[in-house]
Amino acid sequence: MVMVCILAKNKSREMEIVRVELWNIIIIVIISTSILISCIFSTIISIIIISTSITIIIIIIIIIIISVPASSAAPVTGIVGRADVLACVFFLLSFLAYHDPGFGGRIGSSVLLAGLSMLAKETGVTVLGVNLLLDVYRSWGSLRRAIRDARWNEEAALFSRRAAKIVMSLSVLVVFRIALLQGSMPKFSQQDNPAAFHPCPQVRLLTFCYLAALNCWLLLCPTTLSHDWQFGSVPLVTSLADCRNLATCALFGVGLLVAYRCFVDLEIQRHPPLVLGLLFLCVPFLPASNLVVTVGFVIAERVLYIPSLGMVLLVVYGLQLLWHAVLVRQRTLLLVAAMLVLGSFCLRTVARNKDWTSRETLALSGVRDMPNNAKLHYNMGNTYRDTGRKPPAISHYKEALRLWPSYASAHNNLGTLAPSADEAERYFLSAIRFQPAHVNAHYNLGHVYKRENRTDDAIRMWERCISLDPQYASAYLWLAQLEGAERSAERAGELLRALNLRSGPCPKHRAALADWLLSKGTNNRIRSRPDEACW
Repeated sequence: MVMVCILAKNKSREMEIVRVELWNIIIIVIISTSILISCIFSTIISIIIISTSITIIIIIIIIIIISVPASSAAPVTGIVGRADVLACVFFLLSFLAYHDPGFGGRIGSSVLLAGLSMLAKETGVTVLGVNLLLDVYRSWGSLRRAIRDARWNEEAALFSRRAAKIVMSLSVLVVFRIALLQGSMPKFSQQDNPAAFHPCPQVRLLTFCYLAALNCWLLLCPTTLSHDWQFGSVPLVTSLADCRNLATCALFGVGLLVAYRCFVDLEIQRHPPLVLGLLFLCVPFLPASNLVVTVGFVIAERVLYIPSLGMVLLVVYGLQLLWHAVLVRQRTLLLVAAMLVLGSFCLRTVARNKDWTSRETLALSGVRDMPNNAKLHYNMGNTYRDTGRKPPAISHYKEALRLWPSYASAHNNLGTLAPSADEAERYFLSAIRFQPAHVNAHYNLGHVYKRENRTDDAIRMWERCISLDPQYASAYLWLAQLEGAERSAERAGELLRALNLRSGPCPKHRAALADWLLSKGTNNRIRSRPDEACW
């Protein structure tokens, strides 16, 4: 048994070395994959734009602008956002498979790629809607003749078959996605999306409409960016007198004008880039707009990755129309203005990329741009705590509680930094009061009770941890130690055996069980101990 204990501990050290090496490999793979996906994305969007009626100079400008938007830092840099980049690649491939003759115009391939895009990110399935609407635009002449003559012609019949396949495929994919969610929508809290929990329908509608305008503004002028927009970062629009409603009216007014221009263009079809840009901007954004179905966030820059293609296409196509409308001597001024705007985008992107350099710079940028976001202050406090800067950590935790008094995790972390046991107990109890299932608060409160020799209370807290999270290894280990030292050695053995059954082949846990077996019948302590505090 001694050999088992020694081998288990050696195994633990070897596993730690392997874990570090594996993590380094994963980082390299992630970075390489991001670069590869970005290259594929740029190639695909180039193919799509070249097929539209845009001049080559404007195409080059579009590709440059797409490469430098500051709002793309989140999807390209963040782990979660890379799913949006991958979804965008499959989205564009599905679009090409449906519309580009060079790709065969195969509906089956388009649907398959749309499914892959949906698996990467739910909004990817909207490419089928984009395909269908653009197909309506391109086939409008034959459809109009069929409606006028009250008789299907060959082109209209082909379109009807394509449309039926797309609608059926879209329905199947949506049902499949809901089935993956086990028939229910994801759950989220009031902190994630405060407007969704407001009891007044008018407030919800006004706020969600304003959020759509704010998202468009972020695409046009990304001055204020944040990796997290929760906890009241955007105040609710509670009245029609709120001046932010002007932005909402401006957005929907411009949108209606562009939509009307697209409708008028159905007959002569002189502006395909306008239609394509509007579809790319609006359709992929609808699922994340809170106007169709409520989602677990207020704003997420990563969901703007696909809509940004539409915005860039609209803006640059408008620039092309303006280029042909102005006098030749005025084109230099227009070109200089465009280059200045492009340069400002480049500078903003460079600055935003620096924000993503490290955890601390990202947290600092969040607090700077969103001072009313309690979660960002909480994250800043975590950063200071992890680097040993206790006073600023406490300051940010308290600011988070000032902004959101029921923030259970902030109460818990303040308790771990409290100078006295009484103050720590008060914070932990507050965390449990606001969030009864907060496992870490129970665990940390157990340590407070243990230090005060309140053994029964400590055991009660750690047993509560296990009931809340049967995989919570630290609670098992400390509870086994306390049971073995104060009460029943057999009970300690039962806990360690249960831990090994639940946690699988963990060398650390096996070593703890081996220690107990060696010390069976004595009061020796278990040598493998977890850290004191759990954050």
